[in-house]
Amino acid sequence: MTQQYLVGELSLILGELQAVATNEAAVRDIARLRQEAETTPPAALSHVMKRAVELTNRVCSDTLERGDVATFAREVTICAELRELGVCAGLLEEDQTSDETGLS
Repeated sequence: MTQQYLVGELSLILGELQAVATNEAAVRDIARLRQEAETTPPAALSHVMKRAVELTNRVCSDTLERGDVATFAREVTICAELRELGVCAGLLEEDQTSDETGLS
């Protein structure tokens, strides 16, 4: 994968999350992280990816706590896409994502 491809995919996935998130504070956080992903030097994407996983996990947890099952299902799918991108790109380790997201 090229660095520019990774930037684009990360931005796209964060955009998907931003579109389905219902918490306004989370939407703002996602927008800021998305902009950071688009403007950060590609070599520094690992840090942005880790923050994206943490943010996505938080968004999913908040949605589940509110009992919004339909939105939670969409967010978990997006979280899985993000995790897969991070692992395949070598920006996240398989064990690392399981520990941070609760996903395996």
